[in-house]
Amino acid sequence: MVKKFGNLPTTGETHLYTIYSDPYTATFSDLGATWVSFRMPDRTGKRTDVILGYGTAREYYRGDAFLGAVVGRNANRMAGATFPLGERRVELTPNEGENNLHSGPDHWHRRLWTVEHYGENTITFGLDSPDGDQGFPGAGRVLVKYTLSGGSLTVSYQGCFDRDTLFNPTQHAYFNLAGHDHPEQAPAQYLTIAASHYTPLGEGNIPTGEILPVAGTVLDYTKPRRVGRNLEKEPLLRAQHGLDHNFVLDRPGLDVPAAKLVSPYTGCSLQVYTDCPGIQVYGGNFLRVSGKKQFYYDKNSGICLETQFFPNSPNVPHWPQCVVKAGQTVVRTTRFVFGVEE
Repeated sequence: MVKKFGNLPTTGETHLYTIYSDPYTATFSDLGATWVSFRMPDRTGKRTDVILGYGTAREYYRGDAFLGAVVGRNANRMAGATFPLGERRVELTPNEGENNLHSGPDHWHRRLWTVEHYGENTITFGLDSPDGDQGFPGAGRVLVKYTLSGGSLTVSYQGCFDRDTLFNPTQHAYFNLAGHDHPEQAPAQYLTIAASHYTPLGEGNIPTGEILPVAGTVLDYTKPRRVGRNLEKEPLLRAQHGLDHNFVLDRPGLDVPAAKLVSPYTGCSLQVYTDCPGIQVYGGNFLRVSGKKQFYYDKNSGICLETQFFPNSPNVPHWPQCVVKAGQTVVRTTRFVFGVEE
């Protein structure tokens, strides 16, 4: 099913595309290849939309919370808005103090993507990214493919460029498995992360380059624990106003869950699988958004599970690297598996 979503001066007509795998449905927009909704039955059989979102294309274009956004070419923060690539240094635009966040300010979620393929349970969006796009070298084509099979939504990001560059995209959906229309229930979700280590943060929320154990800290989610609210009271989370941290996955791969989220309110669950080495957990610490159907998303109304390479990794040589060689086609894959627990 295709619906018009609004005409914007910068992009022209935008649309919503829904894919199906009964009883699950997922909706996306060609504005940004954005994930707009995911509807699933809860433990009572009631269909629930578990993705935070805006009600109009204009709000998606103007919004700065990255609701459901595809972030690229490089997710997360880059120290000093610069990084080494071969024998040169690449300069990006600072958009968070002196640092670069999510490749901005010319974000991919404000662009109109082409629909390369659309079927009952799958859709592929494409974007031409020119040389120098957002400051990154290399012209190339990016494809984002969403495929729904039962409660499993697989997201594949494919990139190929004509110069060495970075390719570290992520999906910035905010999940509230109690339903987007019950924002007060989001902090009650139980979170588990298959990560015994994390990357501690220094000034400007840039990782220090260390990898430390989560054991004995507030970041120990190796066993299910409520996400909680007002986490800025915790000394380790104070500078970030709550959860906004990268976890080092114990075993990246599509055969082992990297994270699990469960709502005791609805019984809805989510398991995340990824071939990326890390997962950035962001608790919506700065949400102040008028969302779908006039619901207001305040602080901690949803949580992001952003699969990606570690923040600032190009400036930390001993970490896994997201450099793509000229002419190399790279695919990064994340799978979101939804279900219900009694």
